[in-house]
Amino acid sequence: MRPVLGIAGYVLREAASRKFILAFMVGITLVLAVVAVSLRLEVIDGALAASRLFGKELRGNIQSIDVALRPVYQAAAFIVFYGGILFGIVACSDFAPGLMSPGRIEHLLALPIQRWHLLAGTFLGVMTLALGGTLYGTTGLVLIFGVKAGYWTVGPLVAGLMACVGFAAVYAVMLTTATLVRSAALCAASGFAFMVGGIIAGHRQDISTFFEEGLSRSAFLAVTLVLPRLSALAEAAGDIASSTPLEVRSLGTLLLGVFVFGLGALAVGFWRFEGKDY
Repeated sequence: MRPVLGIAGYVLREAASRKFILAFMVGITLVLAVVAVSLRLEVIDGALAASRLFGKELRGNIQSIDVALRPVYQAAAFIVFYGGILFGIVACSDFAPGLMSPGRIEHLLALPIQRWHLLAGTFLGVMTLALGGTLYGTTGLVLIFGVKAGYWTVGPLVAGLMACVGFAAVYAVMLTTATLVRSAALCAASGFAFMVGGIIAGHRQDISTFFEEGLSRSAFLAVTLVLPRLSALAEAAGDIASSTPLEVRSLGTLLLGVFVFGLGALAVGFWRFEGKDY
């Protein structure tokens, strides 16, 4: 386990040297600061009497604070889910190709570690970055609304963790792609393609009605069956963040499907990496 942690630490050190990741964290901080300074909530006995953003009134009728904040938390969950995955695809696309670049990969393979340690450590390092950024943003949001409105909920934090699960499945595909081609652009393209595929897979039954019955519809259902249902996971994250009943039939089954897909993608990457010559 120590070699895996060592590679993960290497990934984190490389990430710390990148200015755009630092800029992303600063950007989150600025957004949270702007929301904290510009948002004014008038709460009376657990009810939201009025709300203002940048001095403009948003709501004037009295409404229970937990009900009034539901759309805010739901929108924040969608932004964290899809925005986080998109940023992760772009920001982390060249970690694995860089690790396997000529000269560096020969040096790493000469170390007393197994090949799977390299991929596992890279995956662990990237997911640590994703988890840290997600928790930072969602925790800031919870603190802002908790202090201003007196309404505390861990829903956004749970939604953020679910977003990390979705990104884990996408990055597993990107990491496997890096074992086939040492190209950051192709890794990003594969991650984006599977993200779109996961969004489609979450609405596969509705979309399938646009195909004629027969081979085309059966092929579409077969392909989308194996993809992670990212859009369904995002909707579940939004429901949890806003403390509303889940629309998905089984959250456990949904999470298990995303986990199994990511694990399968990693297994293919490990198998390909073990048999490749450098």
